[in-house]
Amino acid sequence: MYTLKKSLGQHFLRDEGIVERIIAALNEQSFQRLLEVGPGGGALTRHLIHLPGIDFAAVELDDEKIAFLEKTWPAMAGKIIRGNILEIPLPFAEPFTVIGNFPYNISTQIMFRMLEWKHLVECVVGMFQKEVALRIAAGPNNKDYGILSVLTQAWFDVEYLFDVDEQAFQPPPKVKSGVIRLVNKGNPYGITNERKFFVLVKTAFGQRRKQLRNPLKAFFPPEVLQDELFSRRAENLSVQDYVNLLEKMK
Repeated sequence: MYTLKKSLGQHFLRDEGIVERIIAALNEQSFQRLLEVGPGGGALTRHLIHLPGIDFAAVELDDEKIAFLEKTWPAMAGKIIRGNILEIPLPFAEPFTVIGNFPYNISTQIMFRMLEWKHLVECVVGMFQKEVALRIAAGPNNKDYGILSVLTQAWFDVEYLFDVDEQAFQPPPKVKSGVIRLVNKGNPYGITNERKFFVLVKTAFGQRRKQLRNPLKAFFPPEVLQDELFSRRAENLSVQDYVNLLEKMK
C-alpha cells in the first residue's frame, strides 16, 4: 500500500460516483493525448489507462506512489513522468488534455502552468479547492473575480461543473472542492503582447478596492486616464475591457 504525505497536500479521492462524473466530463471533449496530474492512489488513473486509442501519461512526484501505481497497474510502466508539474517540460509535442485531482497547495500555480502551455492544452478537467475553482470561473462584479479569472478566461471557456464534499476524500480535507472544465478557445481577443496583458491585470487587482486610475496611472497618458473605465474597480471590468485598455497602454 502507500502512505499519505501532508507535505504534498495529498487527499485521495475515494467516492466512485464523483470519479465517474469526472470521467464523464472528460469524455464530453474529444482528445488523443492525455496528461493526469498527481495520480496518487489511482482513483482516476484506473479508468484513464483503459481509454482506447489515447496516448496517456501521468506526472507524479512521490516515488512511493509511482511504485504503487506500477505494481497495481502494470500498464502504467513507462507512462509515469517523475517530477513536479510546475517544473517538467512539455509532456507532449502535440495538443493534449489535462485531468487531475490537483494538489490544493499548488493549484493556483498549476493554472498558471496551464496558461504557459495554452498553445497545446486543449482542455483541462480539474478538481480544485472550491474557493480556487470559483475564482477561476467567476465573472465581473463578483468578489471571487480576480487575476486568475481574467487571465484564464482570456484563452479558455470555463465551466464550473459540480461541488465535491469533504467526505469524498481520504483523509477528508478541511475545505470543500469543486470540479471545473476549461476548453481552449484560441485567442479570440487578439492579444498580441501577453506579458503586458499579464502585468496590466495583476497591477489592476493589486489594489482591487481602489479606482483603477490609481494603480494604473503609470501605464497611461493623462488624457487616457480620463476615460470612465478608470473610475471603476478592477473587479468591474470584463476581459474585453482589459483588452481595450491594453491597446491604449504606453
